Amino acid sequence: MNNYRKSETYIFYAWLIALIATLAAIFIGEIMGQMPCQLCWYQRIAMFPLAIILGTASFNKDSNIVFHALPIALVGVGIAAWHSLLYAGIVPEPIRPCSQTGPSCLGEGQTIFGFLSLPYLSLFAFTIITICLVMSLKWRKNNE
Repeated sequence: MNNYRKSETYIFYAWLIALIATLAAIFIGEIMGQMPCQLCWYQRIAMFPLAIILGTASFNKDSNIVFHALPIALVGVGIAAWHSLLYAGIVPEPIRPCSQTGPSCLGEGQTIFGFLSLPYLSLFAFTIITICLVMSLKWRKNNE
């Protein structure tokens, strides 16, 4: 398997994670009826386009998409990390946008299956996508 093929495989894996995360967010909001908080919306703004552009790139075998998708994934990691810090209670109380108005990820019943919190799941998804994109870039550069 050549390095470009390995690069495309990592893009495919990143797309699968983005697709699963996107479908899960839609399921949680539309089927389970849990309204997203403000930070969840920002994370969706980063995740939904990743599902589209990584899917398109994967099927077109376009490894150049890494240069466009990686900044979006890194923004998602930053927002999800901030959200996770809020959820964990590490960030002081006065700057919790999650609980000021509207729905909150910090309250009761804001977990999946009773133990998986949405902020941590989002951070995990964005981190895995970022790792896949960096690995794709690494394999691509090894071929040059």
